[in-house]
Amino acid sequence: MRHYEIVFMVHPDQSEQVSGMIQRYTDLINAAKGTIHRLEDWGRRQLAYPINKLHKAHYVLMNIEAPQSVIDELETAFRYNDVVIRNMIMRTKDAVTEASPMAAAKDDRRDDRREVKKDVAAAPVEAKTEETSAPEKPEEAASEE
Repeated sequence: MRHYEIVFMVHPDQSEQVSGMIQRYTDLINAAKGTIHRLEDWGRRQLAYPINKLHKAHYVLMNIEAPQSVIDELETAFRYNDVVIRNMIMRTKDAVTEASPMAAAKDDRRDDRREVKKDVAAAPVEAKTEETSAPEKPEEAASEE
């Protein structure tokens, strides 16, 4: 069996169907005794250019090892499913299991946000004593002139 990298983009209005689509495709791959090495749901992302007047799409990445018959079935499923805007299936030399740069960047952003939240929560709140003291009366300031 050969290794493949599959990326497909789903219409943003149909994002709730993505989990069902992924389940169908994984069942198809597993039924043919294929293996899924990596499965990443990148979520909604901005497109580089509009496709069918759409500016966003829901991205999914899969790295699989499967026979050619499964790839043919996936291509047919992508072609006749109106929800899939674009797809790309590439053959790779080896199985890719590490996180993609997109997923790694997303994880880094999450870690940065968590650190900022911790810093904000740990910072002591200082009470300003100057603001709590009584202000000068304007009558006294006017009488001194």
